[in-house]
Amino acid sequence: MRADDPRWSSLAKTAERMRARAHAPYSKYRVGAALLTTQGLSRGCNVENASYPLCICAEANAVAHAIARGWREFTALAVATEGPMPGAPCGACRQILSEFALDLPVALVVGGTVRQVVTVRELLPFSFNGDYLQLDGAARTPRAAKAPRR
Repeated sequence: MRADDPRWSSLAKTAERMRARAHAPYSKYRVGAALLTTQGLSRGCNVENASYPLCICAEANAVAHAIARGWREFTALAVATEGPMPGAPCGACRQILSEFALDLPVALVVGGTVRQVVTVRELLPFSFNGDYLQLDGAARTPRAAKAPRR
């Protein structure tokens, strides 16, 4: 879907509503996500914690909500940030999204307006996926480095 596709409007508005619900007392950087699946709409917002590594991103929150409901076929994601520039999913969220849909269109939203649409594949061109885990041990093992010549 292109950025001007009218189907983004509802997702963008939902992502903005979720952004308003974010718990971001430390960074003040609120993020909302609306993940459309073939079975329904999953929503998420970022949830910060004083112990920063324990924070939950809006996109990861929406994916976890969808998976908990048994929804695994994602069709579109809108991510709303304050701006002025649109914020894209972080590296960890890109990896989480790549587990389910590399060609998932992701709308980057500011103020309820879609500023740009990209795919997860564009956001994470060299994603690590389950294919790597299916290789036998020998194929995954790097060759031993040659000893330096004296």
